[in-house]
Amino acid sequence: MSTESNASNRVLMGKCECGTAGYRVADAFLYAANCHCSRCRAATGSAFKAFAGIEREKLEITDGRDSLLVYGEEELNDTRCGACGSFLFSVVRDGRYVHVSMGSLVDAPSIRPTHHIFVGSKAPWFEITDDLPQFEEHAA
Repeated sequence: MSTESNASNRVLMGKCECGTAGYRVADAFLYAANCHCSRCRAATGSAFKAFAGIEREKLEITDGRDSLLVYGEEELNDTRCGACGSFLFSVVRDGRYVHVSMGSLVDAPSIRPTHHIFVGSKAPWFEITDDLPQFEEHAA
């Protein structure tokens, strides 16, 4: 595992499917959730997006910066590998935070999703079967 020994300074590695794009991020996530909004479902091609939120400056692109595909604006976007299309992270909240796609992490983060958001627009074919709190839109 690519981490430093001190838990408070732990660094996680993330990458795309083909290995062209890579990043490192502090294991200091502030929150994590499963988002069921139609935008996240379309972006991931899945029932929901599992993400973990952190300050933008705590994520550093290590490989493939020139190959990234940024969909959106500088302060609100989805960032993917331009070679394989893997969804790496979203820049959110006026560019101050990133929502790391948890599936792109190579190393296991210390945080786990704590709730489901936007269940009011979840895929009708998907059933949430865990006991995590559910919110119609954003978490209260």
